[in-house]
Amino acid sequence: MLDSWISTFSTLLNGLGMTLALTFIALTLGTVLAIVNTVALTSSRVWVRGSIRVYLTLLTGTPLLVQIFLIYYGPGQFPWLKDSALWSLFSSPFFCAVLALSLNCAAYTTLLFSGALSSIGRGQWDACAALGLNHRQTLTVLLPYALRRALPTYSNEMVLLLKGSALASTITIMDIMGWAQRLNAQTYDTLRVFFAAGILYLSLNLLLTGIMSLVERRMLAFEHP
Repeated sequence: MLDSWISTFSTLLNGLGMTLALTFIALTLGTVLAIVNTVALTSSRVWVRGSIRVYLTLLTGTPLLVQIFLIYYGPGQFPWLKDSALWSLFSSPFFCAVLALSLNCAAYTTLLFSGALSSIGRGQWDACAALGLNHRQTLTVLLPYALRRALPTYSNEMVLLLKGSALASTITIMDIMGWAQRLNAQTYDTLRVFFAAGILYLSLNLLLTGIMSLVERRMLAFEHP
């Protein structure tokens, strides 16, 4: 019995590197795009704000699995794309999974960051204006402050992204869930295989949560003198 569990965990760990790669690449790209989107939402141009809001509505209003399928299977419906240099990217399951996860992460993280920025008191905006700072300079002062305030909620988004990465297995990505599905097809021991996969995901989430708690205490120390 113990040997079976050890063998199961050993097999599933083959997908650990892929799971971590999907999560942290998508998290990095999604966070950068979220910061850009947050700044864009403060633009005086209506079409810029409108475009970002449409993007947020589409990405937060549809399931991640649908987005993964559209990005992976959709481009193959366009002959001009299949004949272009871009096809080498869109025919790659890893690229499509990272793209879908990044765009989805960016949408939800934009909501977090823009909410944190909007929660900053009007007095701080007025203080920056009184100092003669323009809009861009004001953002360089207030945006970092808002991002620090958003850390507790941002850590939840990181956990959701880690769990959401399991959906990449639906397009042949061999992450933890991909290996779990292969092992289940070989052994038909569904309970043991997916229970072990759940333990791995839970362990990763607890580790990530612990790391983010340490980061939060350090970054938010200024709020607790």
